[in-house]
Amino acid sequence: MSSKDESVFSKDALMHTDAGKDILKQAMLRSDRYRQFQHYKELADAEMPRFIERFVRELHSSIINDTNPIDTLRGFIREAEPDGFMLERIFMMDEERVKEVRSRLADQNRCRDRLIRLLDSNYVKMTYPVFYALFDGACSYLNISLSEVERDVLVDGHIIAIDLSEPMDRIMDGDEDVEYLDDYRLMCPYMLKIARRKISSIGKDILESFERGFRDAKHGQYVDLMLKNNPSAMDEESMHECYKKYRAVMGTAGRNMVLRDSPLRRIFYHGMARAGESVGCANEIEDSIRGRIIKVPSWPLYYALNTGDVRLAFDLTFRKSRIYLDDALIAIDMLPDRFSTKHFLEFMVLSVRHYNEYWYRRVKEYDLNIFTSGLKER
Repeated sequence: MSSKDESVFSKDALMHTDAGKDILKQAMLRSDRYRQFQHYKELADAEMPRFIERFVRELHSSIINDTNPIDTLRGFIREAEPDGFMLERIFMMDEERVKEVRSRLADQNRCRDRLIRLLDSNYVKMTYPVFYALFDGACSYLNISLSEVERDVLVDGHIIAIDLSEPMDRIMDGDEDVEYLDDYRLMCPYMLKIARRKISSIGKDILESFERGFRDAKHGQYVDLMLKNNPSAMDEESMHECYKKYRAVMGTAGRNMVLRDSPLRRIFYHGMARAGESVGCANEIEDSIRGRIIKVPSWPLYYALNTGDVRLAFDLTFRKSRIYLDDALIAIDMLPDRFSTKHFLEFMVLSVRHYNEYWYRRVKEYDLNIFTSGLKER
């Protein structure tokens, strides 16, 4: 397993959760689930450095060869938010700042450094091997033959699209990598262009599916931004809409690993969307611990504001993560019996269950008064 904090999947951490103990047992017995997981973990570990180098070259080339980067940035802002008012205040830079950033990113080593920071993401690290397993399973079941180069283009495009959420979140939150936020502002439109170019090369229907998902993800991001500015407006419906930023991008990427019209597309969307939402709950708990304040917006904040009980708020968030993950398991149960990588997907759900329980147990160790004081400041 991989995550932003590798200690989450250490032997000691696994020993302290029910799911972790099951993982260790399966590893010791070398179960079918564990052996399939190990295969795709090793594949992803081998492919990740190659992906990073491809990504760095394309991003660097896109930036240095753009003759009008300030218009590129404006176009991205207009597309990301139709009226542009909120995002323009957060994302837009004047011409001098754009020139300064472009000059900085013209150094390929700096460009690589920024990308590696953005790729240090739970969603990227936990999802990368899943795409290979979904792709292999779908191709085997539907008897589709595709070259490794085409496979890598498909996976690369969707991982880049998922990774785009990292700079956008860091820019809007303003609490991580603060010294690099201007660099991230300029990188965003090029990341999107590269993802689109790769995905469009696979097929028109795959691109159309991506664009629908991207529109939904933008809506979720927009709701997230509105709630940041007005946390009291949070309700169950707005949180559901906000979670489109996880549901749409992860679900769409899963669906697009199927290259032919098939019920597998709907099953993959279902499973990946719910798994993404489940990890989102745990990320909110993790971010609360690291930032020592409950994230805005988030399920912990929603529950805390409505119950007045911070401990209960984290309990309910953990329960919410389990509901999402149980729904992801339903998707796995919908897969045909001869789906070749089903064991891997079952093991990955187990690893997500451990990840969620790990952060829930961690937050219970804290003096929750630090979160209460943060709520009073609102």
